[in-house]
Amino acid sequence: MRLLITIILYLPTAWAIWPIPSAYTYGNTTLWIDPGVKITYNGAGQVLESPLADAQPESHSSHTSQTSLNTYHSSRSGNSSATHQIVANAIQRTHDTLFGKLFVPWKFHPRFSDFEPDCNEKVFIQSISLLQNSTDPADILKPALGSVSEAYTLTLTEAGDVTITSPSSIGLSYGLTTFTQLFFEHTEGGAYTSLAPVAITDAPKFAWRGLNVDTSRTFKPMQDLYRTVDALAYSKFNRLHWHITDSQSWPLEIPSMPELADRGAYIGFQKYSPEDVRALQEYGSLLGVQVVMEIDQPGHTSSIAFSHPELIAAFEVLPNWDTYAAEPPSGTLKLNSTAVYDFLEKLFDDLLPRLKPLTQYFHLGGDEVNLNAYNLDDTVGSNSTEILQPLMQKFMDRNMAQIISANFTPL
Repeated sequence: MRLLITIILYLPTAWAIWPIPSAYTYGNTTLWIDPGVKITYNGAGQVLESPLADAQPESHSSHTSQTSLNTYHSSRSGNSSATHQIVANAIQRTHDTLFGKLFVPWKFHPRFSDFEPDCNEKVFIQSISLLQNSTDPADILKPALGSVSEAYTLTLTEAGDVTITSPSSIGLSYGLTTFTQLFFEHTEGGAYTSLAPVAITDAPKFAWRGLNVDTSRTFKPMQDLYRTVDALAYSKFNRLHWHITDSQSWPLEIPSMPELADRGAYIGFQKYSPEDVRALQEYGSLLGVQVVMEIDQPGHTSSIAFSHPELIAAFEVLPNWDTYAAEPPSGTLKLNSTAVYDFLEKLFDDLLPRLKPLTQYFHLGGDEVNLNAYNLDDTVGSNSTEILQPLMQKFMDRNMAQIISANFTPL
């Protein structure tokens, strides 16, 4: 067992790349990288040249990473501007990671070992070439599942020449992410890799690679959501499933229905404005992380009762909440109510057009429906599946039809 633990602790630094590429070979030559190394991007019909040092470290607090890309914006029509924003953002984040976020790999080596390379004779990376061999689709900021190739290849020669090739700007950004994972910080300063030459061919095994974040049970400040997107992008995930409302709280502001968040949030400052939602979508879209919102229903909706008690059945039953819900507080949208249908129509008519520019998907929830709650629903008055099944089908069909009519793929 001790031998196994030792082997795990001292895995070669080559395996710091995450996720592990589809194919990966490496050597043992040390190369250093300087902020002044030239990056050339050739793709989408244009050429961009920039020293890596021109990239400015990003700031989540002011959320300025996108506005700093103006010098890279293309004057062409179509998707070329979005493509260049994605590539320029990836270059910026590469600089930020290599010269601000690396670490000394102490735990990858035996205690007190002299594992760092000599600083006296440094050989530097000479060039980084980004080659995009296909044009991004017009919806590159919100691609449908499987519509964009995220594959890439990366080569690093012993002479210090780097080439990253991909059919898409997103693939290039993944290649640059992998490139940063080859490097470590030196205790005397600087960034180096001891793995040249490197040859990597990589592509995702799964088209949908996502993380579910719940901001109803535990509110997450925007800063934390940006950091979550950063972590997803660094691990080459491409979806943030935003479970934004639930029984515990309703933090989502709906301009046409302000009472929902005003009364349903935990406290006044724990709300997400339309501007917050748009900003997170935009932030994720440049990193290949599409934000997919979920409003769970008909269950997990008791927070609506704080503003619309007439729409909710079995609200906050105590002490036997577990008779009517999977978790407290109990409460579910009434199943056979025209008032509920009108509420949902108004809710989605407000929300969906604002989400549409940067996502293809919307999640309708539908989980953990407790049949007993409908004994207390004055529009149903039964927990019989024979009665509830057609009503539930009608409820979900109505919601699905509205989502589809707004040109979303319902989940």
